[in-house]
Amino acid sequence: MQARQLSTTALCALIAFGQQADPVFKSTTQLVVVDVFARDKSGKDLTNLTKADFTVLEEGKPQQIQIFELQKLESRLLPPVPKQLQTRPADKAREARPQTIVTRPAGEIQYRDKRLMVLFFDLSSMQPPEQIRAEKAALKFIDEQMTPSDMVAVMSFASKLRVETDFTADREKLAEAVKSFRLGEGSALAEEASAGDDTGEDTGAAFEADESEFNIFNTDRKLGALESAAKMLAAMPEKKALVYFSSGVGKTGTENQSQLRSTVNAAVRANISFYPVDARGLTAMIPGGDASKGATKGSGLFSGQSQRRQRDRFADQQETLASLAEDTGGKVFLDNNDLSLGIVQAQADIRSYYIVGYYSTNPAADGRYRRIQVRLNDKQSQAKLDYRGGYFASKSFSKFTGSDKEQQLEEALALGDPVTDLTIALEVNHFRLSKGRYFVPIAVKIPGGEVALSKKGGDSAEIDFIGQIRDSKGRLAGTVRDAIKVKLNAETAAQLEKRNFQYDTGFTLEPGKYGIKFLARENQNGKIGTFETKFTVPELSGQTELLASSIVLASQRESLTAAAGGAEMKKKWLAASPLVDEGRKLMPSITRVFRKDQTLFVYLEVYDPGLDDGAKTPSLRTTLAFYRGRAKAFESEPAAVTEALSKRPGVLPVRFEVPLAGLNPGSYTCQLNVIDEVGRRFKFLRSSFVLLDARKAEAN
Repeated sequence: MQARQLSTTALCALIAFGQQADPVFKSTTQLVVVDVFARDKSGKDLTNLTKADFTVLEEGKPQQIQIFELQKLESRLLPPVPKQLQTRPADKAREARPQTIVTRPAGEIQYRDKRLMVLFFDLSSMQPPEQIRAEKAALKFIDEQMTPSDMVAVMSFASKLRVETDFTADREKLAEAVKSFRLGEGSALAEEASAGDDTGEDTGAAFEADESEFNIFNTDRKLGALESAAKMLAAMPEKKALVYFSSGVGKTGTENQSQLRSTVNAAVRANISFYPVDARGLTAMIPGGDASKGATKGSGLFSGQSQRRQRDRFADQQETLASLAEDTGGKVFLDNNDLSLGIVQAQADIRSYYIVGYYSTNPAADGRYRRIQVRLNDKQSQAKLDYRGGYFASKSFSKFTGSDKEQQLEEALALGDPVTDLTIALEVNHFRLSKGRYFVPIAVKIPGGEVALSKKGGDSAEIDFIGQIRDSKGRLAGTVRDAIKVKLNAETAAQLEKRNFQYDTGFTLEPGKYGIKFLARENQNGKIGTFETKFTVPELSGQTELLASSIVLASQRESLTAAAGGAEMKKKWLAASPLVDEGRKLMPSITRVFRKDQTLFVYLEVYDPGLDDGAKTPSLRTTLAFYRGRAKAFESEPAAVTEALSKRPGVLPVRFEVPLAGLNPGSYTCQLNVIDEVGRRFKFLRSSFVLLDARKAEAN
């Protein structure tokens, strides 16, 4: 279901966050790893060199070698796997496998004397016959062509990147991973001709949508999956080969060049060479297409225009594969029906090599390209060295361009491990709008002391937000992307260490289980914080118990015009939020920490209460109680609720306002008791909070 953003608000809340953190001292070093292949005049591997035999220069300046390791690889084939072990497992085994690549700290050798290869199946670009051909080629390599030095991982991409198995030499496990692909998975996304192109199939439809924009997006997704795979493997200093099974990647003009360059750069940084394999094999292009499709539309078939466009598109798809190979030091495998030879080609290219690592003497984080030279100290040696000629230095946030900043957020969102430089807290609630539709408000809180201020034009802070909600099957259910600038006066800026920033947004979702991943970044130093959690939107229709929303605790009701900064607010989105009433918004307390000089606001909605036979009116009896352990510390007078919301029939709001001055500091359990007197149903809802002494909270 399409998500709708409610509103964006950034304000300084009057809640103490805690004591100032101890100072942290940081130093930055940049480890550069170079894989060096050394051959003699006859092409034989040189495996008797030592660290003292090498000199490494960066931009002409000598570097001290800190890491030196020989990876000695074998070429002897393993005996074939017995036929009785070549069985297809059940698909359920695929879901049980861990979907991650285990890596060690950067620079640490994880696999000694091992050849690292990744079999990457782009299922979204292959039709079922091509998927079968790629699977058979991979199984042939696993069963007959692996060596004792080979460590192989299997990845796939249909709608998302999956790690089918981590690097392993277990051929039975690898075969199980390859055989578990579902025939036809992702093939619906394989590129088709766009409208207006007379090479497309004539469906008889009066109108066909132009698919150009979809093809641009689809190509970027394929290349983005390769980039994500490269970054996943970047921590490993070993040389890696990624065999990319695909039926070609078509580009739309220059629209995909940016993502193509980004993918190549990520692979070069990660010491990965791409070995694309065209799973279509040797193809004879038939004018007008083969019998698997209907006749082509238009008159291009009779003029030869259709065949020329068909050939040009095929060549463009293969040209992208060739670019991936050429720019990363790999080789492309085209127009051959024995696809396993493409894997063997990658295997043969990774022979014994040296891992040479050093910490660069240039600490500048300027993002510039730095040239590397590796030499043998024996000037008379006729050995040939093969290595990458340079790298791009890291770039400090102050040097980032607008596109760099966007890419940083997207990469952080795609990471399996969260970035936690910035502390954030998040709360998710749910309110029923109608049958099958629920409004899910999201509140995010960031400690003010962790947000750096810009002094340009007065004190201000810039914060970017990006988030995704996915359903239980991993499908995207909602997204949010926002950037706000908060202007602060001198008094507020001086107290920022003890205050918080709060951001609010919302989505309209169906009942079900969801996961949310939310990132925030302050744009002065580039610190990023991540919050990830799962939540459930319950189905509140057809149940026998009293139906109620989430219970919300808050200490503030702010005017919509009182925000210190925010994006443009949409009236229809504001009207959808149950937390907005008469131009004021209830601000949920995410941390559930209150002070004695504050007022506690409690809000709840009750749905479909019982109606009496006469006036057809509901009647709720509600009370609010606070407990410390088993002892009751407070209980309100019973309150009656009989009027539904004017714009939402069948919804009764339950509101309480309790001054906290009369309570002692400590931890409390808040219990809201709701009795439907007409429907003879009841519900008890509980939530915990902490009460602080106002003077102690101010001192902190």
